[in-house]
Amino acid sequence: MSGYYHADEQIWLQLDEPEAEVLASLVDQLQEMVRPGEPASGDPLDELVGIDAQATPPPDAAQARLFPDAYREDPEAADEFRRFTERELRAARLEQIAAFRATLSDAVGDATLLDQASTAASLGVLNDLRLVLGTRLGLQTDEDNEPGAMDPEDPRQPLFAAYHWLTWLQSQLLAAMHPDGF
Repeated sequence: MSGYYHADEQIWLQLDEPEAEVLASLVDQLQEMVRPGEPASGDPLDELVGIDAQATPPPDAAQARLFPDAYREDPEAADEFRRFTERELRAARLEQIAAFRATLSDAVGDATLLDQASTAASLGVLNDLRLVLGTRLGLQTDEDNEPGAMDPEDPRQPLFAAYHWLTWLQSQLLAAMHPDGF
């Protein structure tokens, strides 16, 4: 059995090696998107408390989807909020990615038991990967997301297939988290 499942009142994950390799590659790319730049202010207090005086909205649409403006109607407030929170948000996502990697490496071939932290990390990373791929693919509506919506000759077809596979994994995890339904 491959994927997430519920057994003995626990959540388990088991992957084939090729599946784990694809996930690891996607996670590597996500990590590069999330990794913060070097603090530019040089102010020791800023660095100590995690303020990034140089934080600006990401120019890349997928990164902007991961780190959206907190106040869309007020750019000044959004910039101020970003200065005080983005470095911490990036660090939290990197911790989540590290926890997911550990789970991923343990789940190749043999089923591995997920604790609460690794379950949360799995859910977060799968969601982030889907956000990035969905943005890259330009998915806006439910119709865009339908399995037959993309021309089979479209060069983005492998990304579209990966997006659907991640969606399936995420739905398996959610079902394992709520075996009696929602």
